[in-house]
Amino acid sequence: MKTVAVTGASGKLGNEVVKQLLEEGYQVVALDERKSDQFRCKQIRVDLNDFGQVVAGLAGVDAVIHLAAIPAPLDYTHSTIFSNNVVSTYHVLEAASVLGIGKVVLGSSESSYGFCWAPSPFDPLYVPVDEDHPQLPQECYGLSKIVNEQTASMFHRRTGMQVMSLRFSMIVAPQQYPSFEPDIRHPEKHKRILWSYIDIRDAVRACIASIGTLSVGSAELNITSRDTLSDRDTEQLLDQFYPEVKERRQRFAGREAIVSTERAFRVLNWKAEHSWSDTIQR
Repeated sequence: MKTVAVTGASGKLGNEVVKQLLEEGYQVVALDERKSDQFRCKQIRVDLNDFGQVVAGLAGVDAVIHLAAIPAPLDYTHSTIFSNNVVSTYHVLEAASVLGIGKVVLGSSESSYGFCWAPSPFDPLYVPVDEDHPQLPQECYGLSKIVNEQTASMFHRRTGMQVMSLRFSMIVAPQQYPSFEPDIRHPEKHKRILWSYIDIRDAVRACIASIGTLSVGSAELNITSRDTLSDRDTEQLLDQFYPEVKERRQRFAGREAIVSTERAFRVLNWKAEHSWSDTIQR
């Protein structure tokens, strides 16, 4: 039986990943700065900015799902956000290298493309946005994710470690969908994230699929829903809000997502199963 460490285990996504891993029969080591009363597994309080603590916390595990991070360029100084996210990820990968752990999953972000938090908003160069689209952040959070992905690639080159960097869009739990109903009917609200979101249940599946897949080296994968967080057709959204994006590499059917997940399907045999429309009537 494989033993999987989850960092950020008490966070929104980490909490659900731990529960699902336990349900599927994995042994789990939950790492965070605080303990949860919801888990029935080994829990260790760890400061990921202390390399010695990280090595000790990961000792004996077969794979790591690293989800601990400051999740947005908010509430902290820019330097704190950048240094926390980058140093903690480096420590996890370095510790995995020292301990001979062969599989690591990193929580990356679609924010690395730069659209969401840009002080000077800009349009995609083309749609659908795939993993080859240039990453052009104007702030510390998106930059930290790019650095982490590059760090992952370095460790793969050095050690052969398999590292999956999952570029999550906005993660939404089922109970949150009713609160999104006004935004769904007012598409200007989510223009800057390209109306992209991912149901937390699908995000969990992507994490677990990433530790189960055969070795593919280092990969970056968009993890987003198959539809948009809007009740309008995608072609209409693009016509109204992104008329300057002339390079449309496909026609979009109905509310089809603007961010591509074709690579995740090829690599993980994963695709999103859940939609806000399962809860809210269009």
